[in-house]
Order: sequence, then structure tokens, then C-alpha cells
Amino acid sequence: MMITKFTIPLPTIKISVSFRVLDVLAVSVLTWSLIRLARSARRRARAPRLPGPPTNSFIFGYPEVLMTPDGPDIYEAWAEKYGSVYQIPCTLGTKRIVLHDPKAIAHFYARETTTYILTPLAVWLTGIIVGKESMLTSHGEVHKRQRKSLTPAFSVAAIRKLSPIFYDSVYKAKAAWDTILESSPDGEIIEVQQCLDTIGVAGFSHDFASLSGSPSAVQTVFESLANAKPSPLFGILFVLAHLFPAMLSLPNPRTQMTKLLNESMGSISAVLLERSRKEGEGVLEEGESDRSIIGLLLKAGKADSELHMSQEEIMAQMKVLLFAGYETTSVSLTWALIELCRDQESQTKLREELSQLQTDPTWDQLHNGLPYLDAVVNEVLRLHPPLSETSRVSTEHDLIPLSSPLHSPSSTATFSSPTHLPIPPSTVVTVPIAAINRSVSIWGSDAKEFKPARWIEEGGIPGKAKGIVGYKHLLTFADGPRTCLGKGFAVAEFKAVLSVLIRNYAFEFKDGPGTKTDLAGGVMPRPKIAGEEGSRVPLRVRRIE
Repeated sequence: MMITKFTIPLPTIKISVSFRVLDVLAVSVLTWSLIRLARSARRRARAPRLPGPPTNSFIFGYPEVLMTPDGPDIYEAWAEKYGSVYQIPCTLGTKRIVLHDPKAIAHFYARETTTYILTPLAVWLTGIIVGKESMLTSHGEVHKRQRKSLTPAFSVAAIRKLSPIFYDSVYKAKAAWDTILESSPDGEIIEVQQCLDTIGVAGFSHDFASLSGSPSAVQTVFESLANAKPSPLFGILFVLAHLFPAMLSLPNPRTQMTKLLNESMGSISAVLLERSRKEGEGVLEEGESDRSIIGLLLKAGKADSELHMSQEEIMAQMKVLLFAGYETTSVSLTWALIELCRDQESQTKLREELSQLQTDPTWDQLHNGLPYLDAVVNEVLRLHPPLSETSRVSTEHDLIPLSSPLHSPSSTATFSSPTHLPIPPSTVVTVPIAAINRSVSIWGSDAKEFKPARWIEEGGIPGKAKGIVGYKHLLTFADGPRTCLGKGFAVAEFKAVLSVLIRNYAFEFKDGPGTKTDLAGGVMPRPKIAGEEGSRVPLRVRRIE
């Protein structure tokens, strides 16, 4: 009799159970969404009423539009219409405050890691790439401790010692190119991807072999991400992830490739740490300390270290440095060559300045002895910041000071203090870096042009631009407690590599000066020649005799 009670066919049971599971999941997601929306509605009720564009889509808002190459121009058009502080509609009816006001931006960056921290989506994405224990995601005292432990590796004295190694790396590229160009006086089409070796040798004493024709696993994953075709599914997931970051956990090729990048950088980091630990034993004199990047990380890993970091933290910092060295500097160098292909007069002028030197520039010359090289690098960093915007979420109430009084769009209400913007907790605030770097109202009518001379001519930097915080009045490296720790390293490397390339080679677009460029996907947007697959930037390279 017992058996007859369980004669229901097995498939029917499975289907019944699966429907129950799906029902539970659906109800859970719906309930969670309603709770989030209710909280968002309460936040909006407390938030200041600001002008801004109307909602174009309740579900997606504007993030999808702002991820396109036209994003900075859209931000600037809104600033012209709505003023230096406005709000935009985002995912599922949420709002985001956008700052163009210099005084407000300075205040915002000064309170990074305390009053303003990474959004849940940024933490999620950064965690997938480098781990959740890195300087990129930490805040408050943890961030301060991690940053302090690595600061000596990026001091002026430390970078000065590394400058010869920048040249060692770029001369690897030169040797390979000279072989290719030996029998081609009119030049050959070449792709330049050599930055990974530079950070590898200079920062970690490791050769990633990307110049010798043997791409590393890290390089392969970066290229796969850049060459991946746009996926409508991932686009939808990414936009919705602004409210529900866990949606990126759903199986999709891009997230899987990003996780592979994390694993590849982790494997390299583990090898480098172990090798450096063994090589360092017995090498240093008594009382001497290893102030290299890895040396400082190994010191922080000791239990008695004042700035102790866990092994997870150390691995995360290694991944951050690998990532920054390869992706960000490589992107900036590529943009430099593109702009100099467009502007042959500037390329010639830079070559003339560099040709006056009998040898490669010294550290002092790189630092402040080559005004036109400095101008070209500054202009590239202004027009093409690796990150186009900074978004943070507030952890507490704040009052952001403004350069000029701000009034509510309501005809019956103004702010109690029109010179300060009240920010409730859990408010997302965005600084559109690329838009401000190229703003006509800040940089003048030629703001969108590549014009190195603006950095040399008297009065070339407008007064409004001088009010912008950050390196050279640019937001490219952000500012405040989370300003790029390695900016001095990055600029010195940029100048060293570019000086060798321009002094020894002439660069042109293979299809003429009218060649158009576009952006390819990747961990960071990469430049590409319009019509080319992936992130390809094939240039005609000719040797300078």
C-alpha cells in the first residue's frame, strides 16, 4: 500500500518542483525589486529637486546612451541647458546628480573614500577584475593603509631610478620594428602594443614576451575583451546592473572572460611574489629596505608590519598594478599616435624638439625639460582620459559648496542655502571627466581640438580651467584621497616611450589623413580605426634616417 501512494510519474514531479522553484525565484526577485524601488522613491523625496533631461525610458534611463562615444558631448549639452549641477534619470526610475561646477567637484573628490564611495556596481565589476581587497574598492582607513604602504614605490626618487628601464622596453620594440622596416623604405603597416612589457620590467622585473611575438595569457584576454562583438543581452544586463549588480553573475561570455583575466593576473602575481621573496633573501644589506613595488608589498605582508596587508590584499594590489600598467598606458599611447597621425605638423614639431638631444631624455628632461613633449602628453590626457566619468554613492548627509547660487526648478521653492547642494545618504553623484576635460565653457571654443600649443602659449589655459582640481587642471587622474597613485610613473613612462617612437619613426594613417576612429569595447574603451575589427589601429610606420 505504501508503494501505491507514490505512483506519480517521476517527470511530473520534476516539472512540478521546477515550477515551484521558478515561482519562488520570481516572487523573490519581484519583492526585492519593489523594496529597492520603494527605498529609491523615499530617497528621491529627500533629494534636492534639480533640473535635468526628461525620462526617455523608465527601465533603462540614460546610462545606456552615456556609454556611447557621444556620452561626453551629451553631458556637455545638458550642462549648457540645465546648468552646472543637474540630475538625470537612470535605471528603474532612479536619479543621479551630475556635477560640472569646479568648486563642487573639488569638494566631492576631497571626500572620496569617506563621504563618497564606489557604487555597488563599481565594487562588483572591480572585484571581478582584480578582487575586492584592492585599493580600487576599499575606503576609509583601509584604503589609507593600503595606499600608504605603496606610496614610496611611486615617489620621484623611485621613478627616477626606473626611467632607464622604460627605455630598455621600448628599444625592444624598436629592434623588432627595425627588422621589419629594413627592406621597406616607404614603411610598413604595424600595430603597436608594448606597454605590458614596460610595466612588467619596470615594476616587477618580469618580461611578458608581448614584444617577442608570444602574447601572454593576460594580453590574450585583454584582446579578447576588446575584440568581443557587442552583445544585446550583456548591454541589458549591464544597464540593469546599476540597480542590481548581481545580474552580472548570470552566465555571459564577457563576465567569463573578465574572470579569466583575474585568474591570469593572479597566476602571474603569485609567481612574481614568490620569485621576489626568494631573490630578496640575503641580498639586502643590514638596515637596507627594498622600496620596489613588490618589495613594499612583501614588507606589508609581514605580521609585524605597521601597514600589514593580508595575502588577499597583496594579490589584489598586484593585479591592480598589472592592469593599470597594461591597459591604461597602452590606451593613452595609442591615442597619442592617432592624434599625431591626424596632426602631422605637431608630429614634426615634436620630432624636432626631441632630435636636438644627442641621447634619450634624462629623467630631468622628461620631467620638465621638453616643453612640447609635455604639451603633447597633456593634450592627449585631456582629450582621452582612460575613464570617462567617476560615479560614487554618498554614505551620509553632505552639503556640496557651489561656485554660484543654485535654484530649484520649482517655481515656488528654492534651496535653504542656494550656495550649497544638500546630498542625502545613498545618492549617486557623477563627475563626467571627459566632458569637463573637453568643455567649451571651461577650455574655450577650441576645446575639442588637439592643440598642444595651448600648454605653451601665454594665456593658453583659460582662467576657468585653472579652477579645476587635479593634475595639470585635468580630471584624468581624478583627485583627492583616491587620485591615481601611479600618475607620476604613468606620465614618465608615457613620455619616455613616446620620445623614442617619435624620434625614430614617422607615423601615418594607412588610408590617409581623413581616417576616422571609433571606440572598441574592453575592460576600458580602446581606440580603433573605424571599420577595423576589434581594437585594431594599423598605422604606416616609416623609419627616420
